Amino acid sequence: MPTPALSAAEARAQATFTALMWALSQPGQAQQLPAGGLAAFSAIAEALIDLETSYYTDHPELHQILARSGARARPSSAAMYQFYPQLSAATLSLLGDAPAGTYTYPDESTTLILGCALGGGSRLRLRGPGIATVTELWVDGIPVAFWALREQICRYPLGWDVLFVAGDCVLGLPRTTQIEVG
Repeated sequence: MPTPALSAAEARAQATFTALMWALSQPGQAQQLPAGGLAAFSAIAEALIDLETSYYTDHPELHQILARSGARARPSSAAMYQFYPQLSAATLSLLGDAPAGTYTYPDESTTLILGCALGGGSRLRLRGPGIATVTELWVDGIPVAFWALREQICRYPLGWDVLFVAGDCVLGLPRTTQIEVG
């Protein structure tokens, strides 16, 4: 039986979802997105948010894109998906109140989608599910205080899943990933 042909939008959504799935399954391994820059954030939003989800972003242009999804705009203290193309020290304070789930409903936690650059900045050593031994990478554009905040928030099964977007690449850090910074 032949496979039905995908439209361009369907192919983009499928490629994005596949990249996100592998990014979270193989923490720290960059996956290719079908778009880069702000379009990467838009593609991720198309794959993740819908009428039954909520979002937050402090980026005006991205807010307009996300509003067309039908998802509900919420404050950072309540949004399940939070998009920060550039996370600054000033906006880092918003994350302190981002939902981390509850022991009864750990899935009611925030997924953070953060812009960054790879190859410079903070050295990260990753361990945990999906990592054979240790994965090492360098992430720039993320305030150093973010790592301490993440460590404080992530108490399995509670915590955030994080997707880092660098150009047209995405890498995932699920809440189960242990990170050594430095």
